[in-house]
Amino acid sequence: MDTRTLMGHLRALLANGERPIGSPANQAAADYILSAFNAANLEVEEQSYECTGWEHILTRFLISGQSRPAQANAFSMPCDVAGNVLPISTVAELESADIAGRIVLFYGDLAKQPVAPLAWFLCGDRDRQIIERLTCAPPAALLCPPAVTLEYEQVTEDWALDIAAATISQEAVLRLLTHPQEAVELRIEARRYPATARNIVARKRAPGADQRVVLCAHFDTKINTPGATDNGASVAALLTLAEKIAGRDWPFDLEFIAFNGEEYLPIGDDEYLRRAGETLDQILLAINMDGCGSTLGTNSIAVFSTTEEFESQMDQLILKYPGVVKVEPWPESNHSTFSFRGVPALAISSIGARNIAHTPQDRLEMVSPARMLEATQLVLDIASSLKPGSYRQS
Repeated sequence: MDTRTLMGHLRALLANGERPIGSPANQAAADYILSAFNAANLEVEEQSYECTGWEHILTRFLISGQSRPAQANAFSMPCDVAGNVLPISTVAELESADIAGRIVLFYGDLAKQPVAPLAWFLCGDRDRQIIERLTCAPPAALLCPPAVTLEYEQVTEDWALDIAAATISQEAVLRLLTHPQEAVELRIEARRYPATARNIVARKRAPGADQRVVLCAHFDTKINTPGATDNGASVAALLTLAEKIAGRDWPFDLEFIAFNGEEYLPIGDDEYLRRAGETLDQILLAINMDGCGSTLGTNSIAVFSTTEEFESQMDQLILKYPGVVKVEPWPESNHSTFSFRGVPALAISSIGARNIAHTPQDRLEMVSPARMLEATQLVLDIASSLKPGSYRQS
């Protein structure tokens, strides 16, 4: 195993730019992954499902006739509106304000973090309150500063929320709060369209085996990012592992899953679960790779839903990797599809690299070939250490 193979896969995945679900570049990435799995002589399944694509054409934002920076939020509806803004900073203010048909400006507490889509498993009561109010009394448009949560810049990114929304600068928000008499103009040209997405799943069968080990990574990106560390590098590692171990004999089945749709709503995970049916009990361990190999970061490992004995085994194994650190469990990726259902899981990622993922700066140079190789070898060593049985919590 060498870095040339890893980087070759990564460059191919980045060749068509950003890969948001439903886009032509997303389909091209799926085709590439499919061909790589086929070349490794694996049994391959395409899991197709319907999704929503989004095309952005133009965003134009003015305060008192002067152009200001703005970016349409992902999946925003189109609009062409003008008027004074209605500033709102708390959920309580939102509940009591007459927002229908107004240009609403979120700031303060309302803009501190993204609003999770209703269909997402991490959607909370606060999210539901905000979405219900915006749905029941739709504003003409919603303006927000960047969310203060690292790597999650937009307050809304929901294809089920039928409002126009844009992210504006902190300076513009300050201007509007201190000069409420100034009128704004917002024009967004964008469209949603029905599309199809695919998970690409490859399998290597072990004769007589009744258990399987899952290796997975998602290949879609946020809109407006090349997604080199999130998550092209991990997909390159997945493809390299498939090629590396396809010719070996294993005491269990191997399942390689290139998930689609992780970045906005995990409907790719839902499709996998629908097809997997009752077979999750057959999974010995799921290993998810998401964000590993960062030039500015440190590779990390987190352990989920497993026994203390197995966690101790992993602690001993990573002693061979002084450049890898163990971190606390975190939910926001494909491993939760397994761990939330009692399947033992590991997440291989990076820590220390801030404000790169989900941004235009997540380019090829943000990926370290040596860190990619380290993460790939770690996953191979973990898989090689496994024996049929059970690592599940009792």
